[in-house]
Amino acid sequence: MNFKTFDLNLLRVLDALLQEGSTVGAARRIGLTQPAVSAALSRLRHALGDPLFTRLGRSLAPTQFALDLKQPLRDRLSEIEAILSAPARFDRRTAELNFRLSGSDYFAELLMPDLARHLMTAAPGIRVQLVNLVPDNYVDTIEQFEIDIALIPRADFPAWADSRDLSPSTFSLVARGGHPRLAQAGLQPGDVVPIDLYCDLGHVLFSPEGRVRGMGDAALAAVGRERRVVMTMPVFSGVYNAVADSDLVALLPTQLARRAAQRLGLDIFRPPMPIAPAQLCMVWHRRASHDPAHTWLRDQIARILALPPTFSSAEKAVKAESKNRPTL
Repeated sequence: MNFKTFDLNLLRVLDALLQEGSTVGAARRIGLTQPAVSAALSRLRHALGDPLFTRLGRSLAPTQFALDLKQPLRDRLSEIEAILSAPARFDRRTAELNFRLSGSDYFAELLMPDLARHLMTAAPGIRVQLVNLVPDNYVDTIEQFEIDIALIPRADFPAWADSRDLSPSTFSLVARGGHPRLAQAGLQPGDVVPIDLYCDLGHVLFSPEGRVRGMGDAALAAVGRERRVVMTMPVFSGVYNAVADSDLVALLPTQLARRAAQRLGLDIFRPPMPIAPAQLCMVWHRRASHDPAHTWLRDQIARILALPPTFSSAEKAVKAESKNRPTL
């Protein structure tokens, strides 16, 4: 290949084809017509001396040569984009940008309302979308689903990922107000639930994958005990709503437990065994690490999640009413 005569615009087409797997999808991605993308693919094949893609039904399957180019090409194009987006050119007050976050409904409760209020005044042209996590594939969602920031527990991340720790999350036990067995045991909100009672109660577990063991079970196993997990939910809202309408109990991140208790009149207790706090973090592709808009948004997310949860006037009224409710 003669690099001096190579049309670098073709690299954008190749990147789009590798991301989309079709000429139609690539055309839509970069704003060209499908015939223009097909013509560019023909020029790429000639210039690079490789077929690059083979037809597989309605999709294009990349050759090994094309696969080897996929990540380096994506990284280089992103670096060029970051270079051209100089810090002085990002003005949060006038920027028109879209960011996609991936996380559980924990963040729908504890991040998004406060972030919405902040963006309305600080950066009215910035749109943020929170999309569901993909079970067992949390980090890969960054590449596969064009996620800008994944909000997940700390883990071992691939070399292409950068991360930033958020405030660690402790855990509390929630039960409906006046739970009969807890009341019979003479327990008041804030008390430690005896381990025999804790293990005998029916538990709801948050698990997008439907697993019946979590951090609470590992903590119990460390002291030689087991609990009864009788239900799993893929979202936290399902967990605390099930607790509010039954005699089931659940371990929740403490910040979320406090917000749910305000809204639903739940009582909060302490579990009988020590549970290590969960270290939450933001994860993103390193190509965005120095992007000024991305950096600004990460700072806002970290600041909001470090603050105590805020409650609406309606939630405060529910809490006040629950204090006057007779014990069942």
